[in-house]
Amino acid sequence: MTRVVLVDDQAVVRAGFTVILQSEGLEVVGEASNGADAVRVARRERPDVVCMDVRMPGGDGIAATRELAGPGVVDPVPVLVVSTFDLDDYVFGALEAGASGFLLKDAEPEVLVDAVRRVAAGDGLVDQTLTRRVIDEFARRRGPVVPDPAATGLLTAREREIVALLCRGSSNAEIAAALFLEPSTVKSHLSRIMTKTGARDRVQLVVWAYDTGLVVPGG
Repeated sequence: MTRVVLVDDQAVVRAGFTVILQSEGLEVVGEASNGADAVRVARRERPDVVCMDVRMPGGDGIAATRELAGPGVVDPVPVLVVSTFDLDDYVFGALEAGASGFLLKDAEPEVLVDAVRRVAAGDGLVDQTLTRRVIDEFARRRGPVVPDPAATGLLTAREREIVALLCRGSSNAEIAAALFLEPSTVKSHLSRIMTKTGARDRVQLVVWAYDTGLVVPGG
């Protein structure tokens, strides 16, 4: 059973999410109302996913995300950011801090459940209505990066093609269609790419690609 910790400063939001998740067979094992408590609860419970709000009194969700899932964290806890805010610094800060996905609070219940399951499975995601916009804006804000030859040499030509399409917000099916592959083959390629790069999910693979200059904004 997928185990979840809910982090939000509004008790009514946590209660609503609990009902939605538990009705679909997921287990809520802890709650917190601020970032500092979120870190303590998550480290104690070791959930499969932390659903994290970003704007909270007494400690923000981005700092908590960085402590739980940021670069260099040993045995990170996957974080799904669930926020009322769309394209602002909080989204990009969360992705840079190590979040595995981003979802708006007004998403349909089934979308929330699917997002939690995907993040728990290591797929990672950004809200499908925001994917391309988030990735484009994230790339723009990163600015120019000197390409790292080691990153280029790490992947095969086919793998670099797949990463480039992923960074455009393409789904597995869209990547498969563009490269005349089976979706299952794309999934296998992505799994090998994440093993090579150390990225734990699709979202962090996109971050890695821009950080190393393997993919450039507008490229």
